[in-house]
Amino acid sequence: MDAATTIAAIASPPGPGERGVIRISGPRAWELVRATWRGPEPLAGPAARGLQRGRFDDGDGEQPLLLLWMPGPRSLTREDVAELHLPGSPPLLACALRRLLALGARAAEPGEFTRRAFLNGRIDLTRAEGVLALVSARNESERRSAAALLLGGLAQRIETLRGGLDDLRALCEASLDFDEADTGHVPGPELERGAREVLAGLGQALRWEEQRLPPGGEPRVVLCGAPNAGKSALFNALVEEGEAIESELEGTTRDVIGGRWILEGRRVLLLDAAGERQARAGPDREAVERARSARESADLLLWVVDAAGAAPALPPAGAAPRLLAWNKLDLAGARTEPPELLRRAALAWVAVSARSGAGLFELQRAAACALGFGREPGPAESRAQGLESGAGLARELSARHRSALAAAAGELERGLCARAAGAPLDLFAESLRAATVELDQIAGRTTAEEVLDRIFARFCVGK
Repeated sequence: MDAATTIAAIASPPGPGERGVIRISGPRAWELVRATWRGPEPLAGPAARGLQRGRFDDGDGEQPLLLLWMPGPRSLTREDVAELHLPGSPPLLACALRRLLALGARAAEPGEFTRRAFLNGRIDLTRAEGVLALVSARNESERRSAAALLLGGLAQRIETLRGGLDDLRALCEASLDFDEADTGHVPGPELERGAREVLAGLGQALRWEEQRLPPGGEPRVVLCGAPNAGKSALFNALVEEGEAIESELEGTTRDVIGGRWILEGRRVLLLDAAGERQARAGPDREAVERARSARESADLLLWVVDAAGAAPALPPAGAAPRLLAWNKLDLAGARTEPPELLRRAALAWVAVSARSGAGLFELQRAAACALGFGREPGPAESRAQGLESGAGLARELSARHRSALAAAAGELERGLCARAAGAPLDLFAESLRAATVELDQIAGRTTAEEVLDRIFARFCVGK
């Protein structure tokens, strides 16, 4: 990849739309903008960051243009970057791109914009992987997992740990240069205590990375609603081997119970948790807290409401979308449909009876639709090499991170064991250096070029 060249690519998804985007990055970006600008207002100078409306000359005619100009280094790639917002017609976008290439731009390779951001120090490799995972995400859990990586959840932990290792290495060097009687000497127990603190931090980072993905990458659907709405009966009716206790007594469900629910041939983790109620202390409070935690991790809330109940329940709290299961249709006095207030609070609603099985097939189809199952793969999901699931990609990236974190922890453990056996300080310093190298593999400071090529080759063109 030649960073001295100026690259251009269509950055918006394939297909027609109201607006399409062409992205340009590199030293000739302003020259290309100026060569294709056709007013009606004069083009602002190259230092004028912001938006400007005009027209784009594609060589065959003119197109309406909204120019977003971002001079470097205050841009994603730290280079001069232009985004040309044009009519979202594929032939018009292709014509505009051909014009830019004819004027001297080079067609961007897959992931080249993000790679330039990485190489120019704007983002580290974990954030670049977050971009890749985000555009490949196929459901809410994969999106949240990718967003956690993109927003620096792992990068910040790595930077803190690396700083601790750098400080310890500096203290080791000082101790090797000074005698024990000198003020610059640092006692061995103090160095070992600092190493154990970093080791504990590595364990925390490893647990964070392990918890970032849902089990097996499967979407999580959580049953929620008021006590006695029929959640446990519905859970037992939906999963392959239901084990939830069914009772008319309030508070029967204390723990979070999981089972596999098959939707459109795909496995989903269905969770049954305690009903929403006030609990001040003891096991009831713990049950309510666990239920709240489960709702916060959900990709979809299956909101169960008693159709024969005296009053409709309020919508459950949680960021995930809600699918309303209007339950207990088999009971006398059950209303045939929920009130308007409840229908507005959900993506969709399905009338069901967990006891008789009525409506369960329709509920499965509605849940599959809410999770995005059964649709055609989008451009970020289908490549020439074949279909690659966002969950599979996310697990592969996470495995790289966890392997390096575990290797760094192993280096520190070996160094501490060697010190306990009387090994000299310079060998302990070597363990600190080796642990730092492993962390740098995660951040991309010392990552092999072929690994970088393999990662960035998976990006879409324009990202």
